[in-house]
Amino acid sequence: MSKIAPSILAADTMRMGEAAHKMFTAGCDYVHFDVMDGVFVPNLSFGPALLKDMKAEINLFFDVHLMLIDPLAYIDIFAQSGANGITVHVEANHFQESIARIRALGLRVGASLKPATSAKALRDLFNDLDLILVMTVEPGFGGQKLNPAMVDKIRELRTLGYHGEIEVDGGITLENALPLVQAGADTLVMGTTFFNAPDPKALVEQVHTFVK
Repeated sequence: MSKIAPSILAADTMRMGEAAHKMFTAGCDYVHFDVMDGVFVPNLSFGPALLKDMKAEINLFFDVHLMLIDPLAYIDIFAQSGANGITVHVEANHFQESIARIRALGLRVGASLKPATSAKALRDLFNDLDLILVMTVEPGFGGQKLNPAMVDKIRELRTLGYHGEIEVDGGITLENALPLVQAGADTLVMGTTFFNAPDPKALVEQVHTFVK
């Protein structure tokens, strides 16, 4: 069964609380929580206060994706605010120290790859990672179109011997989701697709039917 992790970044910023409850009632597996600093990616998002407030309202797994130039400086505060898993970029500063810190805090450890970064960049760290997040668009903004070449990157991670969870993020729709799953993806980050769905619960149920 594939998992779905709607990105709160795609929600109406005036209705964030409603968006969180919509994810819960629709049966989503994770809340994907994108954090951007305007340096590592050309956009700003939100911080640990929003995470803490949402965590107090809904009982879901908070899947925190730190798109920060120095994630190490923020791991503890996001952990304290309710993150269940934290993903950092291999291209960021203090990457190995960051994944060690996430592990020490007892959270799910994730590493993310930008589209231009090879799957081989993480090969020596497979045993240290619970999750690899493959960005299927250049990170920073929602609503982009998926780069189909990233399907091959997912397949390559499996060929290289990674057996943990693979998450994919960027431009994912019901029309392109199945090839991602068949290539080896476990979890689909859907932002615009989820929040624009006329029946979010039906969307979630459909994603749950996708198998490798």
